[in-house]
Amino acid sequence: MPELPDVELYVDLLRKRLIGKNLLAAKFYTPFVLRTVAPPVHALIGKEIIQVSRLGKRIVLHFSDDFFLVVHLMVAGRFRWTDGGSLETKLGGKIAVAAMQFENGVLHLTEAGSKKRASIGIFEGQAALESQDPGGIDVLTCILADFETSLRAENHSVKDALTNPLLFSGIGNAYSDEILHAARLSPLKRTSALSHVEVEMLFSKTQLVLTEWTDRLKLQFSDRFPGAGDITAFRPEFSVHGKFGQPCPDCGKPVQRIRYADNEANYCAQCQNGGRLLADRALSRLLKDDWPRNI
Repeated sequence: MPELPDVELYVDLLRKRLIGKNLLAAKFYTPFVLRTVAPPVHALIGKEIIQVSRLGKRIVLHFSDDFFLVVHLMVAGRFRWTDGGSLETKLGGKIAVAAMQFENGVLHLTEAGSKKRASIGIFEGQAALESQDPGGIDVLTCILADFETSLRAENHSVKDALTNPLLFSGIGNAYSDEILHAARLSPLKRTSALSHVEVEMLFSKTQLVLTEWTDRLKLQFSDRFPGAGDITAFRPEFSVHGKFGQPCPDCGKPVQRIRYADNEANYCAQCQNGGRLLADRALSRLLKDDWPRNI
């Protein structure tokens, strides 16, 4: 799922292409991607894009006359951009979901996979837009006190807290792994057990990791719009996410993985948990007494 750095990249690129441009036409190849019925799509035709912003993991196109189009990419949704062109060209074939024609090009929405979760909503008025905000604080602009308040709002594992959109805005599975590795914290440590010093470190590394990756992606795509495969949760420069069994870049020990529910956490046992392995809910139950306790 595209997370804060990926969404910020899209927002930056769309601002450069769309602000000041009028929507000329729109086409939906899969009707259920449009999750609202009022205002209708034709209410946006001819209106000007005046801003593009991020709302958690959602991307908001601000139109004149206080209209908004909100896109949630979910897991497999991606944007593509075609300079010039028209809606007659269905970019992406079977994975094409929607397309919007502007004066200078076409913005395509694609979604790979069989589970179609990406969504588009059209709203009128600021209050309607704000109703789409999950409520998590913006970790790039908040202060330490607000970060700590959200973190300790409920007693969760620190990974679950970071990825909870009701608490924090825009952080998902991939970047939470990278943040926790940088902060030297176990993903399963309870938020109630964190010292104030650990919270300060987590706050600092959260802002650092997300800012560094946002800047890195903007630099990488400064001269082109990313293709569908360019926005990914598995990057070779990551320290631990998606690196199960590979050496930790800091200590050289193999990166570990635990799976739970529909998610997983990647971590370095040496750097983040004093060399102790975390119990995998599936494998540790199978092995029982044979489950290793440390590296």
